Amino acid sequence: MTRKKTTILYIGFLIAPLACIFLSLYVGRYPVPVGDVCAVLWNRVWSPENAEQSIYANIIWEIRLPRALLGTLVGASLAVSGAAFQGLFRNPLVSSGILGVSSGAGFGAALAIVLFGTVAAVYPFALVFGMLAVVCSYLIGRVYSVTPAIMLVLGGVIVSSVFGALLSFLKYVADPYQQLPTIVFWLMGSLASARYSDLMIAGIPMVIGIVGLLGIRWQINVLSMGDREARALGVNTGLSKAIVIVCATLATTGAVCVSGVIGWIGLVIPHIGRMLVGNDNRRLIPASLSLGACFLVLVDNLGRILTGSEIPLGILTALVGGPFFVYLLKKTKGGDW
Repeated sequence: MTRKKTTILYIGFLIAPLACIFLSLYVGRYPVPVGDVCAVLWNRVWSPENAEQSIYANIIWEIRLPRALLGTLVGASLAVSGAAFQGLFRNPLVSSGILGVSSGAGFGAALAIVLFGTVAAVYPFALVFGMLAVVCSYLIGRVYSVTPAIMLVLGGVIVSSVFGALLSFLKYVADPYQQLPTIVFWLMGSLASARYSDLMIAGIPMVIGIVGLLGIRWQINVLSMGDREARALGVNTGLSKAIVIVCATLATTGAVCVSGVIGWIGLVIPHIGRMLVGNDNRRLIPASLSLGACFLVLVDNLGRILTGSEIPLGILTALVGGPFFVYLLKKTKGGDW
């Protein structure tokens, strides 16, 4: 790829999420004309003293903008985490929830709903139990003095199974009229209740995780060569793996605790990025960030306009991601790896 094409591609990666956010401001069951969207944005940013508290302004600033921003962060976090884990474990079938983050966060959210019955307690419980699941996976993987990648994956499978069983038990004992529907709907994934406070709460771990993975992305290239080769090149494999896992876990748990369990983004988006920029994680991580943000915002817009009631994101990402992943496998024939 020439330098000119690379520059154009990265400019596109930078502009695409902003365009998707702008698109989401006037797309929905209550359409807002493009001219009114521009006027509301202009008045609020450049002339706040002249900004009107109209219906359009309330729709854009209080409902659609926080939802679009949160969708951008969640999609970017899941995609970047998936790309990092695929490089770390040298496995194209690894996703952002491979170490049990999603199962742990799902159990934490269900536990908060059963114990307290309020959505406010869901965020901290999901965050804590998501990180606890990864810690358990890491401890299980440390059977030897080192932590082989295959042991981490097996630890994640074990932890996911245990938390999945605990989650099923909570659904079994939950109130079938109030608590159970709340648990099921949360597990399907949604951004319907997005608020600016969610950005403040979950945005911190997501931003820390994304920035950390962007900063260490060159070491993921070395780690993907194998532990022996990485040590020969002077890389502290244990420390580097821990940093990648911590950053990916922060990004994933921050995303899951506010959006619920949304699958396929961490699996499919990195493969699309490889088709565009190759396997080099120095380019793949930023590409996955942009593509993941765009994908989730567009899917969320689709879920808002297809039916009178919103379709959960977990359903749409599976319906879109599954067939598209089959197309990728057929097109590439596993050539990316």
